[in-house]
Amino acid sequence: MARLPIIVQNERRKRIGLVITIWLQMCTVANWFLVALGAIHSLHTYRPRIRSYILDFYAKRDYVKRLVHASDETCIEQVRMNRTTFFKLCEMLQTLGELKSSRNMLVDEQVAMFLHIISHHLKNRVIKHHFNRSGETVSRSFHNVLNAVIRLQDVLFKKAEPITANSTDPRWKWFKNCLGALDGTHIKIRVPTVDKPRYRTRKGDIATNMLGVCTPDMQFVYVLPGWEGSVADGRVLRDAISRRHGLKVPHGCYYLVDAGYTNCEGFLAPFRGQRYHLNEWRQGYQPSTPEEFFNMKHASARNVIERCFGLLKLRWGILRSPSFYPVRVHNRIIIACCLLHNFIRTYMSLDPIEEELGEGLPSNVIDDDEPNIINIHPSDAWATWRMELANQMFDEWQASRN
Repeated sequence: MARLPIIVQNERRKRIGLVITIWLQMCTVANWFLVALGAIHSLHTYRPRIRSYILDFYAKRDYVKRLVHASDETCIEQVRMNRTTFFKLCEMLQTLGELKSSRNMLVDEQVAMFLHIISHHLKNRVIKHHFNRSGETVSRSFHNVLNAVIRLQDVLFKKAEPITANSTDPRWKWFKNCLGALDGTHIKIRVPTVDKPRYRTRKGDIATNMLGVCTPDMQFVYVLPGWEGSVADGRVLRDAISRRHGLKVPHGCYYLVDAGYTNCEGFLAPFRGQRYHLNEWRQGYQPSTPEEFFNMKHASARNVIERCFGLLKLRWGILRSPSFYPVRVHNRIIIACCLLHNFIRTYMSLDPIEEELGEGLPSNVIDDDEPNIINIHPSDAWATWRMELANQMFDEWQASRN
């Protein structure tokens, strides 16, 4: 009976040891279970990241789809060209302009963003809200596309083509060997306060004086932006023809210019002191002298450059008001707008922004190896030739009336 308590104590110790062993085993199993659950949870937390990235990529492209891919009507309203022309531009910028897709943005989105900005003159903060991109991404994409468009100068600038002797165009048939027309236009910009007097035009606007040269079918041959608004058109033209890669005018060919330029070889100006502007001929008045008839036909043909400038500013809103970009960048934007103007006229069969012209185009192309005019000086020989041309035009017109 004395050993009974000892036996009870041993049994109690065994039961306590068994309980502790079972508890430790349960903790081990629970630990293994928690480790496995953590591994499974980590796998599941990685997969949604891939899915969220993909969904985020397509969500950011949603605005591009509505902007460009929805319909031709929306595409023309927002980026000034239909879908076929837009995709052609993207292809050309990739192959010739060296524009590449980034990790998070394809080429079509970069091009759509650039065209949307220059079409409607939108700020960076507006674009980053619409496209759901950062301001730095918007700025980088804009300059990448701008540089790519500038690289297409040799492709998109039109080759000068003289009017042939058998031309039947009622406006241009009088001017054989004429290459087109040129003039200057003012485009408003923002400059530092210290530079404003140099850029102030006679109308009081702060603008740059851009020289534009176009063909009879309203495509730009050459543009020279950057000169101050206070500079005369003649000085800008002298700078253009003196540059190594400037305006080329072969001997025997010429451009139509207004009375603000010198009448000299390569640049045919109207007679001073005679009726000239088109609105002066809309009252049914008929020319009575060779000079008046010459000026009437000259104004009718030279008006192509005025229409070209008007269409350019109507198409690209960034040219209608002062830009937010520095002067150097804005000058490159002007060149890009002219290049895109030529691209649209080449690859869009119907441009809703303008009326169909239906003009026949001459076929002779100027050879770059021909000698070019490098000076602007009035000469008696050129003045005599202009007078002879005026008399010839007047005689042919009178004969046709009789």
